[in-house]
Amino acid sequence: MIKERELPLLPLRGILVFPYMVIHLDVGRERSMAAIEEAMLSDRIILLTSQRETEIDSPNPSDLYTTGTVAEIKQLLKLPGGTMRVLVEGISRGRVLEFLEEEPYFKVRIEELPEEKIPLTPEIETLIRSMTHQFEDYAKLGKRVPLETLGTVLAVEEPGQLADIVASHLNLKVPDKQTILEAMEVNLRLERLTELIMREIEILELERRIGQRVRKQMDKAQKEYYLREQMKAIQKELGDKDERLVEAEEYREKVSKAKCPKEVEQKALKEIERLEKMPPSSAEGTVVRTYLDWLLVLPWTKSSKDKIDLKKAEDILNEDHYGLEKIKERILEFLAIRKLTPKMKSPILCLVGPPGVGKTSLAKSISRALDRKFVRMSLGGLRDEAEIRGHRRTYIGALPGRIIQGVRTAGTRNSVFLLDEIDKMTSDFRGDPASALLEVLDPEQNSTFTDHYLEVPFDLSQTLFVLTANTLHTIPRPLLDRMEVITLSGYTEDEKVNIAKRYLVPKQMEAHGLKKEVLTLDDEVLLKLVQGYTRESGVRTLERQVANLCRKIAVRWVKKEWEPHTLTVEDLESALGAPRYHFQVAAKAPEIGAVTGLAYTEVGGVVLTVEVTPLPGKGRLTLTGQLGDVMKESAQAAWTFVRAHAVQLGIEEDFYDRTDLHIHVPEGATPKDGPSAGVTMATAMASAIAQRSVRSDLAMTGEITLRGNVLPIGGVKEKVLAAHRAGIKVVLLPEENRKDLEDVPENVRKIMEFHFVSRIEEVLNLALLPLAHSDEVPGDVAAHAVYGQKGIPVEETRPEERPVVS
Repeated sequence: MIKERELPLLPLRGILVFPYMVIHLDVGRERSMAAIEEAMLSDRIILLTSQRETEIDSPNPSDLYTTGTVAEIKQLLKLPGGTMRVLVEGISRGRVLEFLEEEPYFKVRIEELPEEKIPLTPEIETLIRSMTHQFEDYAKLGKRVPLETLGTVLAVEEPGQLADIVASHLNLKVPDKQTILEAMEVNLRLERLTELIMREIEILELERRIGQRVRKQMDKAQKEYYLREQMKAIQKELGDKDERLVEAEEYREKVSKAKCPKEVEQKALKEIERLEKMPPSSAEGTVVRTYLDWLLVLPWTKSSKDKIDLKKAEDILNEDHYGLEKIKERILEFLAIRKLTPKMKSPILCLVGPPGVGKTSLAKSISRALDRKFVRMSLGGLRDEAEIRGHRRTYIGALPGRIIQGVRTAGTRNSVFLLDEIDKMTSDFRGDPASALLEVLDPEQNSTFTDHYLEVPFDLSQTLFVLTANTLHTIPRPLLDRMEVITLSGYTEDEKVNIAKRYLVPKQMEAHGLKKEVLTLDDEVLLKLVQGYTRESGVRTLERQVANLCRKIAVRWVKKEWEPHTLTVEDLESALGAPRYHFQVAAKAPEIGAVTGLAYTEVGGVVLTVEVTPLPGKGRLTLTGQLGDVMKESAQAAWTFVRAHAVQLGIEEDFYDRTDLHIHVPEGATPKDGPSAGVTMATAMASAIAQRSVRSDLAMTGEITLRGNVLPIGGVKEKVLAAHRAGIKVVLLPEENRKDLEDVPENVRKIMEFHFVSRIEEVLNLALLPLAHSDEVPGDVAAHAVYGQKGIPVEETRPEERPVVS
C-alpha cells in the first residue's frame, strides 16, 4: 500500500542500497551526519538515494536520483576524526515527491512503495528460472559469490525480493543498479536483471581468456627465470660456469639497454636463443656473435642535434670556399627549411663538376655547418652490388654493406654521408651497384633500407647524402632522377688568384714551415703562376705548384741564399723554370683549314683545334684523333652541308670528284666525342676547300643539322672559361644558348665578345676572312659578302657593327 511520509535523506556516492540489503556505510559529510542524527531522534527511518556524479561533494537536489530505498538504521558508531559508521537495512522503495529542506540536512516528502506479493505466473516463473541460471554461471565465473551465499539467495521464493537480492550481489555500475531499483514491476525488473547478468558473463569470459593468455606468458617467463636462476645456483655450487649461458645473459642485457625497434629486438632475442643451443666451438656461433654485435652497435635511434645557425653556417661556407654562390645559397635554403620543419626528409644533393673545384671539401663544410658527423665512401671502380647491400650470412666472412658500415662509423643516423665519384661505378656479373643505390638514394624508400646481412630495415631518411661526380652522362638515368644536381663549374683566373691567396698559399707555407715574413706573393705573381704553370678547371695543380715553390724557397732559406721580400716574376721563373703554358694559345695569325672549337670534358672546358686538309682523291672523308661515333656523325653532316652548298661558298660544284678531306683533332691519344663540334668542322671544311683563312681570335661551338641550322649545346660556362684562359676574344654560340650566358662571370663577359647564331651561314660570315684579305690582321673583315654572286648574299657586317654581349 502506497503511503506518503517525511524523512531525512542520506545521499550516497558510488553505491546503491536495495531493499532487504544490509550494509555498513561510512558517513563524513555534515549534512549526511545531520540527517542520521535526525533519524535517530525519531524512528530511525531514513531515505537512501545515490548521487548521479560521484565527484560532487555538496550535491543539490538535481544531483540526486529521485528513486531510492527506505532503510532502517540498525547500528550507529562514531569513529575518530568526526565520522560515523552506520549499519542500515533496506526496507522498501521510495520515490521523492518534494524536497522540503536542504539545510542542515535534506528533508523530503516521499511516497513509500512496499513490495506487493504477486502470483507466480508461467511468465514470471520462466524469468526467475532464466535469471537464476545466469546468476549461477556468473557466480562460477566471477568467484565473487560464495557457494553458501548462492544457496541462500536462490532459496528466496518471492520474485521481487529475489531480484533485489541478486542485484545487490552483482558487480554493476550505479546507473545499471538504478535501472533495477526504478523497475517497479517484477517482470520488468527480472528482464533487466537477466540482460545485465548476461552482459557481465560476457565480460567475465573475455577477462578469463585475456587472463589465461597473460598468465601463460607470465608463467613461461617466470619458468625461464626460475630455471635460469636454478642453473646459476647449481653452477655456483659446483664452481662451474656455462659460458654459453653467461654470454647469452650478457647479450640479453645489451638488447634491453640498446633501445632497438621492436622488430630488431625480436630478431636479436631469436638469435640469442640459437646461440644458447650451439656448442661453444661451433663455427656458426661465431657468425651469430658477429651478427649480434652489428645489431647492437648500430645507432637505431641515436641522432645528433642539428645546430642550425644560418649566420654561423654562412660564415663557415665563406670561410672554407671562395665563390660558389649558388651552391652556398642552396645549402642555406636547406638549413632554413630544416629549422622550420625538423622532420623533413633530407634531400639527395649531387655536386657535379671537374676535378679540383671543391666538391668533397664542400660536403665537409656542410657537415661542419650542421655540426653533424661526416662519413665518406668512394664509389670509384665499385662493381659488386654486395658492397652496397651487404652479403647474406650464408657466406663465410659476410659483412654488412658499406652504407651500414658508414652509419656505424658515424655513430648517428643523421650524419652527412658523402658518396664520392658516383660516375665511376661499373657493373659486371656480380651485379649492378648503381641499381642497388636506388633504394639508398630514394627519399621515399630509404626509411626502410634493408641490408642483406642485417635482414631488418634501417632508417636512412635522416641521413644527408651528398654525391660527387665529374660528369652526368655515365650516371644511370633512374639514379640521376633521384638526385638534386648542383653544377660546379671551373674557376676563372681571378677566382684562382683569390683562392691561392686566401687558402692555398697560407696552407702550404704552414706545411713547409715558412713564416709570412719569409715569403710574400702578390696578385701579379699569383696570376703568372695560374697562367703559366697550370691549365685546369680546378686548383689542384695550382696547389701543387704553390707547394713546389715553397719547397724551392725553403731550400734557399735554409742555405741562407734567400732574403725575405715579395716574390717577383723573375724569382718565380728562377724557382719553377720557364712557364709551361702560354697565355695566348690561340693561333697567332689566321690559318686555312684550322678552326678553334670548344669542348666540355670531365676536367672542365677545353679548347680543341679542328684541322682539315684537302688531298687529291675521290671525295673520301678521313677522320683521325680518337673521335667518338657522335663526333664522326657531326663530321659527316658538316661534309654533306659543304657539298650541298658548294656553289654558295664559291667552290666548284664537282670538287668532291677529285678531292679527299682529312679531318684531324690534335691530341690524338685523347678520346673525344659529342655533337658540339659540328659548326667547327663545317667551318674548317669550308675554309680548307675555299682556301679562306679563319680568324685566329675566334672560337665556336654548336651542333649542326643537314639544313644548316645551329642547335644548342651544354657546358656554356665551362667552354667560355676555357676560351678565356686560351686568350680567345670572340666566341660564337647557338642562339638558344643566349640564356646560359648569365652563368658566365661578369668580369669574363666584359672582356669577351659573344655572337649568337642560328644558321651556319652566320658562322661562316663571322669566321672566314675574304679571299683577298686572307693575310690581313684578324678581325679586319672586308665589307662584302662571303658568298659569291650565285649564292644568297648575307648582310654585310663590319667589326664595329657586330653586337657585343656583355
